[in-house]
Amino acid sequence: MRTLLAVAAACEAVTGLGLVIDSPLVVRLLPDAELSGAGLAISRLAGIALLGLGLACWPGRPPIAGLPPALRAMLAYNILVTFYLLRLGLGGKWVAGLLWPAVMVHAVLAVWFFIVTLRPTPHAPSGATP
Repeated sequence: MRTLLAVAAACEAVTGLGLVIDSPLVVRLLPDAELSGAGLAISRLAGIALLGLGLACWPGRPPIAGLPPALRAMLAYNILVTFYLLRLGLGGKWVAGLLWPAVMVHAVLAVWFFIVTLRPTPHAPSGATP
């Protein structure tokens, strides 16, 4: 099961990284289609999501300072999405009514996840049973 999860997580993370770096190439290699316009922006967002999925599902990653992998993955996802959407908005090419609210929502979530990661984890009192 661990090997299966590792292979699947690695595949999704590599695909996500490919979509972030060169979406048109990945789309040409997978479904053999051309990518243009807003599809490029959406494919990069999908790539960021796949990177987060790969981070969350990688097996054997012990919690760091008590933080589960899913929390770290959501922190990374929200930071990356915030900066990418901000870049789109400042570029002015693909700006619609929900772009700036989406930037704000992801920025707030990123800050919230970051604050949660800074909080010390409660320790069980000595002698307590798990």
